[in-house]
Amino acid sequence: MSNITVLKSEIASKRAEVKSLVEQLKAAKADAKAAKAIDKAAKQIAKENKAFDRAAKKAARIAKLEAKLPALKNPVGAKAIKANKKPSKASVSVFA
Repeated sequence: MSNITVLKSEIASKRAEVKSLVEQLKAAKADAKAAKAIDKAAKQIAKENKAFDRAAKKAARIAKLEAKLPALKNPVGAKAIKANKKPSKASVSVFA
């Protein structure tokens, strides 16, 4: 009889151990899920910030080009802008 009670107590201790391991696993899964959600939110915020930066740069470029537009419509201004540009790289021809 004592052998059976020893086995029952071993079984009970093993069940308790398994139960604690299952609880640890559930907690680890919940932590991983929370970390993944936080990571996803951070990526979404970064994506929105990139889009905002792109839009700001595009608006600045449009404003700059619109500022040049009246000068380009004026014939004297167009020639002055053309003359003010940097010359293109000179190409050297090698003759034999």
